[in-house]
Amino acid sequence: MASPRFGILSRASTSTRTAAAIAFFVNGFVLGSWAPQVPVLADRLAISQSTLGLFVLVLGLGAMTAMPLIGATIAKGGSRRPVLATQALLAFALPLLALAPTVPLAALAIFFYGMTLGGMDVAMNANAVAVERRAGKAIMSSFHGFWSIGGFVGAGAGGAVIAAIGPVGHTLIVGGFTLAMLWPVWRNMLEDRQAAPIDDDRKTVGLAGLIAAARRDRTALATALAIGVFSLFAMVPEGAAIDWSAIYLRQDLNVDIAASGFGFAAFSATMALFRFVGDRIRNRIGAVGTVRLSLLVAVAGLTLIGLAVNLPVVLAGFALLGVGLSNIVPIAFSAAGNVDGLKPGIGIAIATTFGYSGILIAPAAIGVLAERFGFPAVFLGMSTLLVVILAMSALMAGADRRKHDQCQETGAKPVP
Repeated sequence: MASPRFGILSRASTSTRTAAAIAFFVNGFVLGSWAPQVPVLADRLAISQSTLGLFVLVLGLGAMTAMPLIGATIAKGGSRRPVLATQALLAFALPLLALAPTVPLAALAIFFYGMTLGGMDVAMNANAVAVERRAGKAIMSSFHGFWSIGGFVGAGAGGAVIAAIGPVGHTLIVGGFTLAMLWPVWRNMLEDRQAAPIDDDRKTVGLAGLIAAARRDRTALATALAIGVFSLFAMVPEGAAIDWSAIYLRQDLNVDIAASGFGFAAFSATMALFRFVGDRIRNRIGAVGTVRLSLLVAVAGLTLIGLAVNLPVVLAGFALLGVGLSNIVPIAFSAAGNVDGLKPGIGIAIATTFGYSGILIAPAAIGVLAERFGFPAVFLGMSTLLVVILAMSALMAGADRRKHDQCQETGAKPVP
């Protein structure tokens, strides 16, 4: 296996891997740029934490609306065009939100933001699966590493840019960059239309269609759904870091706007680093061992965040949380794609749909709970979710299956 640092850009098919990596970076960058916008939005519209929690719920509903629709589109015609379309629309999402003058219009803008962000997420992950099959080796963690780098850049720079030129100027820069990155993605992204899964149930749109396609093997379906629940619980703390870290730093630790995105930036930086070495770690101790070790580190991070009394301690907690969560979801997606009795695309789609509800919808409940019990108690309480999935970690053994059969499906030869 190539070095995790350079493996995603090595030898054959470098251009298609680069295009997928750029798409992941852009998606993470736009999501990271949302973190420092959250307290600005709350101040501008004078909304409470509960209302802000509802806004986050609207974002999640937008994403969950788009995900099955994009999944059905991918099943019929591949992932390349959905990636391009959703990235183009995503460029306008944050500017519309920053310009929204009222709460109802802001809610519509957030719904649109969720649709474009979530739709692009499904499409780029599907394209990454096709690229991984073409390569004949595990590279999914590295793609997610580029997403984390994008989140780090977006969150880390966003607060300073907002302080310098204002929230609208910041979103225009984000949107312009997103549009500019369409060019290399359009030129080089893998056309996977022929490799798209074809089955009799593909005309049924959404998660119901995916379940209908799998109903002939109930054991396989139950396994995929269990992996979906695993992914959901694993992604709840990630959603909390994305949507509530800036509010927590400003409200409980009294940091200024320029530093409000540092919590998510610390989280994203360590997550990116350990995603680039995740395949090497997994090769040494296996998928199940990697997940179990990662969960223990994530629990330690949540404990530090919940008990923190100053900025350095809370940043250390978010950094540990990033280390712990870095490879859990990529491993879960690999396991879902290797469920016996299911086509890889069906298993991954089920895990993705369930998992991203944790990152996009669950944070709405976190806002309500935080207003009642406080952020420290909520972050400490989230560790119980990780204890639950620690008991489910044996499900991840399927992630270690070899990719040889998948390479035969696409007619691709493994990259040496």
